Amino acid sequence: MNLGHRYGLSLLLALSFSTSRPALAQSFRNAEAALEQGVIYVQQGQLDDAIAAFQSAIAIDPSLAIAHYNLGLAYREQRQMQAAADAFWQATQKDASFTMAYVNLGAALLDGGNLDQAENYLQRAVTLEPQLGIGHYNLGLVRRKKGNLSTALDSFLTAVEHSPQAPEVHYQIGLIYLQQNQLDGAVQALETAIDLDSNYPEAHYNLGITYFGRGNSELALANFDRAIQLYPAFGHAYYSKGLALVELDRTDEAEQVFQQALNLYINQGRNEWVTNTQAQLDRIRQ
Repeated sequence: MNLGHRYGLSLLLALSFSTSRPALAQSFRNAEAALEQGVIYVQQGQLDDAIAAFQSAIAIDPSLAIAHYNLGLAYREQRQMQAAADAFWQATQKDASFTMAYVNLGAALLDGGNLDQAENYLQRAVTLEPQLGIGHYNLGLVRRKKGNLSTALDSFLTAVEHSPQAPEVHYQIGLIYLQQNQLDGAVQALETAIDLDSNYPEAHYNLGITYFGRGNSELALANFDRAIQLYPAFGHAYYSKGLALVELDRTDEAEQVFQQALNLYINQGRNEWVTNTQAQLDRIRQ
């Protein structure tokens, strides 16, 4: 689940330009004007117009790497991942040192499931700019997706050195510690993520899971409640809250909460979790 945390995405404008060739200078100014208009459209939520503006900038000056890059960001906002990847790749071809183009190319390929290529481009990004936290972060996401938890953790720990204020990095570290059953480390990382962003439902939920694993159902319950408050359609938070209530012998409340989870899972078409939740309800009602 991704509820909207977006680390490291930003639009860019062209650098100022001067030349002794008036025609070339005018052409660049026209391309820059189209680029700037595209940024305005994105800020206004008019993505189709933004894409047209960025394409206009590219038509005027195909070498303008920033226009290709911003076009890629606009396509990513529309979830057109192949088009986004193509645009980011074009940006790297126009400027081989454009680190953020490699970063976002890797991210688009990750979203599209092309993990090996994503890892290659992200490795290129962190080679160009070793202190770029977002590059190490996305590299960690790829490696975690590939099941390489130790190298993913190394990437996230490097990312947190360079981007200590990014809650998503601490959150990912917490997830790996939780998966490795290193519960003290998971608590520390997830609490740091929440300190940086208190409105982070996934972090509250997984902190609740961690506390539940440590046998502290009261603290687990508080975090599940916060996750539900932030994201009322969070079925797993209701389900886990029900488990915590059972552990606290509050079975009447647990039954109500499991019923809420069941209704959400039915509406979301999550049949496996419908079965799991119904089994919990049946067990309580025996």
